[in-house]
Amino acid sequence: MTRLFSHIQLDGNQLSHQPGSIWGNIALVAGTTVGAGILALPAVTLPSGVVPSTTLLIGVWVYTLLSGLLIAEVTLNTMRLNGKPSSNLLWMVANTLGKPMAVIAAVAYLFLHYALLIAYVSQGGEIIASSLSQWGINDVPGWAGSIAFTSIFGGMMYVGKDRLIEKVNGVLVGIVIASFIGLLLLGATQIHPEQLQFQDWAALSPAVSVMLVAMFYHNVVPVVVTQLEGDALKIRQAIIIGSLIPLIMFLAWNAVIFGSVSHDTIQGVFDPLVFLRQGNAGEWLGILISIFSEFAIATSFIGFVYGLLDFFSSISQGVSSNPSSRGLPLISLVLFPSLSLGTLQPSIFFTALDYAGTYSISVLGGIIPALMSWQQRKVSILNQPLVPGGKVTLVMMIIIALVIIFRQILTS
Repeated sequence: MTRLFSHIQLDGNQLSHQPGSIWGNIALVAGTTVGAGILALPAVTLPSGVVPSTTLLIGVWVYTLLSGLLIAEVTLNTMRLNGKPSSNLLWMVANTLGKPMAVIAAVAYLFLHYALLIAYVSQGGEIIASSLSQWGINDVPGWAGSIAFTSIFGGMMYVGKDRLIEKVNGVLVGIVIASFIGLLLLGATQIHPEQLQFQDWAALSPAVSVMLVAMFYHNVVPVVVTQLEGDALKIRQAIIIGSLIPLIMFLAWNAVIFGSVSHDTIQGVFDPLVFLRQGNAGEWLGILISIFSEFAIATSFIGFVYGLLDFFSSISQGVSSNPSSRGLPLISLVLFPSLSLGTLQPSIFFTALDYAGTYSISVLGGIIPALMSWQQRKVSILNQPLVPGGKVTLVMMIIIALVIIFRQILTS
């Protein structure tokens, strides 16, 4: 038997074993990964070309895969030491590395969520404003679009019941998938092969932080470990396959966008999605990109709002653990800072993703998993490594994260 425990539930008058589905957890990892980060990829990878950006994206996938497996390893070992399932990443940091590192992890967690919510509010509002202008409603400011975006989706999360939000989110995910497939099929007809031959390896490094955001799913890894009953083989399969699916999607997306936009059009800060949304490669392609972009942002927005609500409710006394029953003060604590900065700085989308990837994800998805694994391997004989290479791999994980952070500091 490879699992650590079994999910036994009372079904009528008898107990039944209800293990988590490996395909369900693959979908969980893939669904968490495919979010608004995909929208920023073309803008930061276009200057380098399809071959360099593809190479780097595969490298980032390997790095995030190793760090995801390290979090799974730490979760498994924590279960063995404590004798019970563990699914709270911040609690495991405190238990393994102590309260000071837990505080650092909590700060990184908060910074990541707020930075991404600010980015989503800004970009979601900009897409609404630009779409209205294309429908003949001109002179709609970006801040008005941000307020509309937050009011629609934030208001839904405040007044809506959990079941309604789940259904709405399911519909939005369906729209994202359908529009993405349509984009690939329609975009493939717009590809000019000569545009895929461009290469500039020197322009590659600024894309690393956004790629880290796009490939981040590590907050759900403890949940995967718990749902799969601590079965190391199934956990490894779910993480590898679940992260490989978004990688393939990102590579296909990158190639379609690259092939549809000529490098002759690049002047200064250039976002190819804005260029394509304006119909420069065909009206229908522009419409599909607008639909895909807006609803990809909306699904990510809902997930990260839930993340902050759960974080604040876990440290607040007297607040229900049910997100739908939380009051106006708590939802305001989540939405008001994001809306304020998103409307005051409407061009903050790429900056917010850049800083979130550089600092929060380098810490939460690089340094801390390596340190926790190092500590557990040193003190526990029950340790079961999921990542090969011993201390050399852990040191390289930390060094790469520090290099990313220092590069940002030196270039800021």
